[in-house]
Amino acid sequence: MLVDLFIPCFIDQIYPETGMNMVKVLEKLGVSAHYNGNQTCCGQMAFNSGFWDEAKAMGEKFIKDFPNDRPIVGPSASCIGYIRNYFPRLFHNSALHYEYKQLRKNIYEFTDFVVNVLKIEDVGATFNHVATYHSSCASLREYGLKDEPMRLLSNVKGLEMREMKDHDVCCGFGGTFSVKFEAISSAMAEQKVKHALETGAEYIVSTDSSCLMNLQGYIDKQNIPLKTIHIIDVLASGW
Repeated sequence: MLVDLFIPCFIDQIYPETGMNMVKVLEKLGVSAHYNGNQTCCGQMAFNSGFWDEAKAMGEKFIKDFPNDRPIVGPSASCIGYIRNYFPRLFHNSALHYEYKQLRKNIYEFTDFVVNVLKIEDVGATFNHVATYHSSCASLREYGLKDEPMRLLSNVKGLEMREMKDHDVCCGFGGTFSVKFEAISSAMAEQKVKHALETGAEYIVSTDSSCLMNLQGYIDKQNIPLKTIHIIDVLASGW
C-alpha cells in the first residue's frame, strides 16, 4: 500500500523526529510513504482565529497538494479533525467541491489508520516505562477517536499504562486560547500535570503534539520530573 504523508506545522518545525518515526512504523507495517515537500499548513490556526479568507487560501493549497486518490496519514488528530469537519464550510459548492470531498474521505489520523484500516494493534514496540494517556479535545470531539490509541499502547512490551483522573479534560492549549488566556491555560495545564503525577507516571502520552508542547512548557517551567511523548514515538521504540 502507498500512502501520502501529511506533516503538520508543529511536527515539521518542533517535533520532526515524530514525523520520521511515523514513516519508520508505517514502513515496518508494509506501507510505503510518499511525501510532497511543497505541503504547508492546513489553515486551522487562521480559521480558529477568525481569518477565514486566509484559511480558505491555505486550504486551497492543501487540497491541491494532495491530488491522489489514496490514503493520507498524519500524526495529528487536531489538524485532521479540522480538515474533516471545517473544510465543508470553506469549500462546499465551490470549484474545489469534488476535490475536498475526496480528501476528506481519504485522510486519517495515524492510530485510526493503523487500527481500522491496516487492522493492526501490535506494532512490535518496546517501551519500559510507566505512562498515562491524555485524550486531547481534538482527538475525542473533533476527530472522533475512540479506543484506538489505547489498543496500540496496550500491546507495547514493557509499558505500564495508568489512567489519570479527568484524562479527557482539556490541557489548556486550545490553539490561540493559550496565548489569549494565558492564566486560564496555565491553570488547566497545572491541573492536568497534577493528575498525571498522581498516577506515578514517567510520561504523558497523546496523539497531539500541540497538547504535549503546552504541557511540556509548564513541566519545564516548574522543574517537574515528568516528560511528554507522542504516541508515535512510543510505537517506534525498541526495534
